[in-house]
Amino acid sequence: MDKNPEEQKIPRVKPIIDAADNLSLGISIVVAVAMGIGIGYLLKSMTGIAWLFWVGVFIGIAAAILNIFKVYKKQKKMYEDLSNEPRYAIKKRLDEEEDDEDYGEKTY
Repeated sequence: MDKNPEEQKIPRVKPIIDAADNLSLGISIVVAVAMGIGIGYLLKSMTGIAWLFWVGVFIGIAAAILNIFKVYKKQKKMYEDLSNEPRYAIKKRLDEEEDDEDYGEKTY
């Protein structure tokens, strides 16, 4: 029991925060598109030019796509880091064993 209670809470809280972060992706997509629609509506009402509404919509959609891309890059980096851990290196071992031309007994 030489661990500090705060150190014990960190591993328990981190997965919850990550899950909430991933759940917020759907909300951020909706919010980005809604803000784009709002910007488009404001531009249309201030200038009277109807096509500015669609500019706002496209800005919102672009922001949503950017949010998706950022989450994708974050998840890809996390999985690459995870694949470099020794306990998940079975794919590397299997690839090395396929290169062997020895058809003798295999040790798994």
